[in-house]
Parts: sequence; C-alpha cells; structure tokens
Amino acid sequence: MNPSVDEEMKKKKKLGNGVVGILAESVNKWERRTPLTPSHCSRLLQDRTGVSRIVVQPSEKRIYHDALYSDVGCEISDDLSDCGLILCIKQPKLEMILPERAYAFFSHIHRAQKEKMPLLDKILSERVTLYDYELIVGDHGKRLLAFGIYAGRAGLVDFLHGLGQRYLSQGYSTPFLSLGSSYMYPSLAAAKAAVISVGEEILSQGLPLGICPLVFVFTGTCNVSRGAQEIFKLLPHAFVEPSNLPELFVKDKEISQNGKSTKRVHQVYGCIITSQDMVEHQDPSKSFDKADYYAHPEHYNPVFHDKIAPYTSVLVNCMYWEKKFPRLLSTKQVQDLAEKGCPLVGICDITCDIGGSVEFVNRATSIDSPFFRFDPTNNSYYNDMDGDGVLCMAVDILPTEFAKEASQHFGNILSEFVGSLASVTEVSDLPGHLKKACISYRGELTPLYDHIPRMMKSDPEDVQGKIASGVVSNQRK
Repeated sequence: MNPSVDEEMKKKKKLGNGVVGILAESVNKWERRTPLTPSHCSRLLQDRTGVSRIVVQPSEKRIYHDALYSDVGCEISDDLSDCGLILCIKQPKLEMILPERAYAFFSHIHRAQKEKMPLLDKILSERVTLYDYELIVGDHGKRLLAFGIYAGRAGLVDFLHGLGQRYLSQGYSTPFLSLGSSYMYPSLAAAKAAVISVGEEILSQGLPLGICPLVFVFTGTCNVSRGAQEIFKLLPHAFVEPSNLPELFVKDKEISQNGKSTKRVHQVYGCIITSQDMVEHQDPSKSFDKADYYAHPEHYNPVFHDKIAPYTSVLVNCMYWEKKFPRLLSTKQVQDLAEKGCPLVGICDITCDIGGSVEFVNRATSIDSPFFRFDPTNNSYYNDMDGDGVLCMAVDILPTEFAKEASQHFGNILSEFVGSLASVTEVSDLPGHLKKACISYRGELTPLYDHIPRMMKSDPEDVQGKIASGVVSNQRK
C-alpha cells in the first residue's frame, strides 16, 4: 500500500475509535469545570457503550483532581493524539486542536461572530468534526446541555456580596456585608447556608429604613432567572406583581404609629417581569401579544423605565436580547431616573450581553473584579463603590464558581450520548438531536451551518435576526 494512503487511513480511523480525551481548560484562569467527572468516566468505561478508553490531560486547577480520574481507570497524559473525540467546556487554544478529530465544546461559531473566524478557519483547515453543546436540543425544543441555573445561583450570591459593600459606602450597615462571593464557598450548599444566615439576621434585626423597600426585579422565567430566584428565596421575602410595586412605596402603610419600622424592613421583595411588562403596543387599542411582539417589535414602545424601574432597587437581568427589540434600560433612561431619585442601586446582569438590553453595561467583568460603578449624572465609569451611581456586575463565567456541582449536572446529561459521539464514523448515523449539533464534519460545514461564513461577513446588526432560535445569552452555557 502507498505510505501516504496508509497514513491517511490511520488518520481517518481516529474518528469514531472510542477513545475519548478530556482537554485541560485554558481559556480562563477561573475555569475549573469539566465535561465529565470521575464518576461519569467510571460508568462509561464499565458500561463499554462506545467508549473504550478515556485520556485526561493533567490539570492542577480542575475541580476534580487527576488522581480521582486515574483511580477509575482513566489515563492521565498530555498526549491526546490517540483520541478520536476530545471534550472540553470552553474553546481550546487553536494550537491545541488536532487534525482529523471530533471536538465537542461551546464554540459559538453558529452565532456568526466575526471574532470566531480564526476558530472556524482552524476547524475547516484541520478537517475537524465539531459538535456544539449549545445546539443539542431535546424533543421539546429546549437545550439539553446548559449551565444557566448555576449562572443564576452564582450571580445572585456574588451580587448580594457586592450589595453589602455598596450599602456600606452609602452609610448603611446590612447583613449582606458578611456574605462572600460564590467561589469562596466549598460547595453550593455552603453558599446557600451563608445566604440563609444573612436572611436570619434580616428577619431578626431588619434592614435600615433608608434602603427599604428593597426590591429585586427578575427578568424572565428561564433557568438563569430560576437559579437567581432560588438564592433570593433563601431570604425572608415576598413576591409582588409588577402592577403592585407602587404600593410598596406608600410609607404611611408601612410605618407603625410610634414611627418604628414594621414588616417591611424585615424582608426583601421580589418581582418577576416578562416581555409584557417591558413594552406596550404603539396602538393604545391593542394589548400585548407575544407572537406579534416577536414578529414586529418595531410596533412596540419600551415602558420598563416608566412602570418598573422607578420602583426597582436591584435589577437581575436574565433575559436574552436582540438588537431588533427595545432596550430594557437605555443610558438616557437611567439618567432621567437618577434625576428623579430612583432607588436603583445596582444591575446584576447575568446575561452578560454587553451593551445589550442594559445599554450602559458596557463591559464584561471578572470573578476576581466583578463590579464597576456607572454614574448617570456625568456618564462616567469607575472601578470603585464609593461614589454616586449604579453598581454593575457582568461576570461572563459565573457557573464555574460552583464548578463541582455544575460539572456533575453537565456530565449527567453529556454522558448519556458521549458513547455515540465517540464511536460514530459517519455523522448521518447519529440520532437526530446530535446530528443537528454537528457544525462541521471532517472539515466541511454541514447543511444547517454552511451559511455561517457569509453571515460572518455581513452587518453585525443583521446577523442576530438571522440566527436560529437556539442562540442564547453567554451565561446559559
């Protein structure tokens, strides 16, 4: 046999050979998650359902130590050349992508962002088969692999931590000051216990009257919002309908005859809003219709700044946004609110859609430096908490703060079909939900995604409207 032909056959045999590699994460120093935990690997190796070997690249920062993988039969090695399928969470460095292999990670290539062109070029030139976790959906049309609920949980813990510091700079001592950031706790359970402790102090000691009523407004009902609300509900709380928010600010209903604070300062308030609370039809005779709004957002005017924001202390933003929709809160609107004495103290932007629905959130922040301050009165940004303005948080890698639980959750689902991805040699043989998640096969874009290069070269404002409905905010991955 011709040596070059023999070598080509050996390369092709890598794909579908049942050998799975777990890459060491390299995109962010805080990324400690793993696509498969040692317990998942143990089960896969024992069941022999398409997985024959698992090679784990050594990592000192991965939440599960190398020895735990070795104990269940995994091989620890920097060399993943034997692996036909290589798994990671975030995009690997380009030089780490081996030719003629299959990869699975959150690539964001299908979003057609121009900054992803080098990754796409590398995938195609190296004849790589790429599966994107974000595109794996079930029969119900919802994503199977996501970290959204952990983003919500970590995001609200982190913001409560910052809220204590912010209030202190304004002259108020609150129970929130004793709370740490999510990553400071050894587990989600430990973080929840700390929040419960804060809640007990609020219940017994109360909050300063000057910051009450303390109202948290959550946008949407997705997993991100549910995760944030889960943490919020650990505090003594009451949920109110959007239409009832003004009633919280009628002081004579909340102060007892002797002038001491009553129930209001011993709890916080929550309010969940959806699209119908954010906009209204330009025609006063027409009521809100979700289908119509999504089809013709230009027929609707924003009303959040007028009906909800004046009563909002903390905005917890969890909804995906596209440029065709009105902003939730523009820079001009928050400037007007500041002039009117709006109680808005902070934005917990878990979506991390920079410059998106909350216009003045103009940057992503990091786990070790999660906050910045925006002063609407002079349209300026600061990296401290001591002056006027709105405290903003927009950390784009929140789920890794609960790396152990998030990895377990993710691996529970991924392990169900790793065997198929590891053993298949023809993408056409995959189940439908996995086939649709294949962006490229042996370096050729599959029919569902062959439009991506054209979209990457088009106007960014037009791209969002053309992307499939599976596109979600940064934090849902």
